[in-house]
Amino acid sequence: MNLRRSKQLADSATIVGLVGAVAVIIYAVTTSSGVGIFFDLPSFLIVIVGSSFIVLIKFNARQFLQAWANAFHVFFLPQEDPQDIITTIIRLQQKARVHGLLSLEDEPIDQPFLKYGIKYVFANISPIIIKNTLNKEVYYTLERHQSGARVFRALANVGPAMGMIGTLIGLVQMLAALDSPAKIGPSMSIALLTTLYGALLANMVATPIADKLMLRSQEEYLLNMLIVDGLLGLQEGLHPYILEEMLLSYLPASQRVGGRWKARPMPEADLTPEKKPPPPQKAPTETQQKPLPSQDNHSNLGL
Repeated sequence: MNLRRSKQLADSATIVGLVGAVAVIIYAVTTSSGVGIFFDLPSFLIVIVGSSFIVLIKFNARQFLQAWANAFHVFFLPQEDPQDIITTIIRLQQKARVHGLLSLEDEPIDQPFLKYGIKYVFANISPIIIKNTLNKEVYYTLERHQSGARVFRALANVGPAMGMIGTLIGLVQMLAALDSPAKIGPSMSIALLTTLYGALLANMVATPIADKLMLRSQEEYLLNMLIVDGLLGLQEGLHPYILEEMLLSYLPASQRVGGRWKARPMPEADLTPEKKPPPPQKAPTETQQKPLPSQDNHSNLGL
């Protein structure tokens, strides 16, 4: 049984937000006296390159490079559909109830964490050990993925600070060149552009990417916890209907497809007096069951 993997789709919210923000900035720049005045190499080096080096001090090289690799995930939606995983777990449970847990060994499973965890179910290990082992795997996976978000959060904090440093450098150069009016303009441009670059880096790049990576990490965490509960339900032999209701609680109410134990309101037509079932008749008492002697019986007795 192959777990259907959804085609990876682009995250329209990320793309529209990024394109819209860049378009607004470009429009504001092009309507001014010229675009070239907003580009300054010393300011770029101070803010962008300098901030990257400062963040590299806080993390190791692997974490820093992995964070930029994870940044591309913000442009795509999660690949696994939780509803498909729930359906797969329920089918596995239905098969296990009929043929046993060992019959699931031949089932091809594509989802990595489900494939990793189901081997513990085959081994008939204690549910407590399975739960502790899988919870550790979920925790450390969450920790590794959130390190990328922390890198961009640090970049968002360092960027404006480096912009302020560039501003101070520009002001010092400007004050030192008060006797040379030709040097005041370039020094002032460094002072202002570094602040601009720092604000753009923090608010248009680093902070949005950090927040979206945290969102992706939280979605993956909930998906993995869904799989953990599903595997524990397989191990304990829960009824498929009960297991399905338990796993559907991970989804918003609007996305829940299935569920056999939903409360169904009684139709109004069934509430009319004509369709109400008759009241149950009471069983006859012992005195009602014993017939009274008739007159013929009295005459037969000579009374």
